[in-house]
Amino acid sequence: MTEERVCLSNVADMISGFAFKSAEFLEHSADGVRLIRGDNVQQGFIRWGEKAKKWRSDAYDDFSRYQLQKDDVILAMDRPIVGGGLKLAWIKDGDLPSLLVQRVTRIRGIPGKVRTNYLRYLLLTSDFLAHIDRITTGANIPHISGKDIANFEFRLPNIDTQDRIVKIIEAYDDLIENNNCRIELLEESARLIFREWFVNLRYPGANNKTLNGLPIGWKRAVVADLTSYLNRGIAPKYDDSAPGIVINQKCIRNGQLNLAPSRQQSKEVKSDRLVRVGDVLINSTGAGTLGRVAVIRSAITNCTVDTHVTIARPLNIEAPSYFCLALLEFESIFSTMGVGSTNQLELSRTAIAALPIVAPPESLQKDFHDLAWPILQQTEALSKSNETLLRARDLLLPKLMSGEIQV
Repeated sequence: MTEERVCLSNVADMISGFAFKSAEFLEHSADGVRLIRGDNVQQGFIRWGEKAKKWRSDAYDDFSRYQLQKDDVILAMDRPIVGGGLKLAWIKDGDLPSLLVQRVTRIRGIPGKVRTNYLRYLLLTSDFLAHIDRITTGANIPHISGKDIANFEFRLPNIDTQDRIVKIIEAYDDLIENNNCRIELLEESARLIFREWFVNLRYPGANNKTLNGLPIGWKRAVVADLTSYLNRGIAPKYDDSAPGIVINQKCIRNGQLNLAPSRQQSKEVKSDRLVRVGDVLINSTGAGTLGRVAVIRSAITNCTVDTHVTIARPLNIEAPSYFCLALLEFESIFSTMGVGSTNQLELSRTAIAALPIVAPPESLQKDFHDLAWPILQQTEALSKSNETLLRARDLLLPKLMSGEIQV
């Protein structure tokens, strides 16, 4: 296998973004071209949503140098390492068209020297993370420079070998992406059934008979009426060798629980603070993640949450799906209920407890649970499959990149 040792600057086309004037940014709901800023760059994906900013579409052609292409590798230059992981992503079809903003680097392979997709996987290795850690400077806002990024040295195999390595790793990523699409479809199907039954009131046996604006047998309530436990978590004693697990706000995204950002801790935890199947977790501190909701869909041994997360435990433990889906639907409401300054927003358990909710008959909740819970469990199985695939990929990746495994 022909290979050489090179600097990133010798084989990659690298640029930093343009200094677009923030005063001229358009909001996410306006027509325009999306701008990729440091805030958009997450670990492995570009985050859009309500905080996305745009630029005028009629000016798009004026910035051809900063137009992004599919598979371009994107690296945040301010606070490049968060939670031990690199803010590095790559452009997908759904991210286009978009323009690159200052303090974000775009990395693209020079044709004939290196495949851009090979660079993507190379820059996911611990060697590149260690390089970024070494070159990061600044106390208040840790940052890196384009020159220092470009000085990264690595072993570069020939193009044919690069293609074989990419093909192997992409097979894992394709499976993960396929599972993510299935999860999204299943989640949406569960929510659509919820809305059909409990918002549009087209549930089995509906007869249009109402009392005080609700179907007969339904009651007006507040969240507290449907919970057996509503409380924040613990101040953990972190210990990487301890058996306890503590969930933090980073673990909660898109209605799903991801234990990868969780930590181990040794403090003894009261039984009611250990998460249980059917519990709903609500992010309760700070802007950006406030109000995010996830459901515990399978048992997790010796696991709790920290003080920034609220546990809402359903009273109906035999059929929790109605409660779980109702609180998932409340996510956008929770996100607006914070009190305090921007960086110290708090969503109190009192506010959560007082939120109005309807209480359908238990028999209807049971019918819904029998339909919805298998869907939620299927998404959980797919998520666990992705975790296994990701671990396998991450074990294989450095061995392929170092040449320990020949292809």
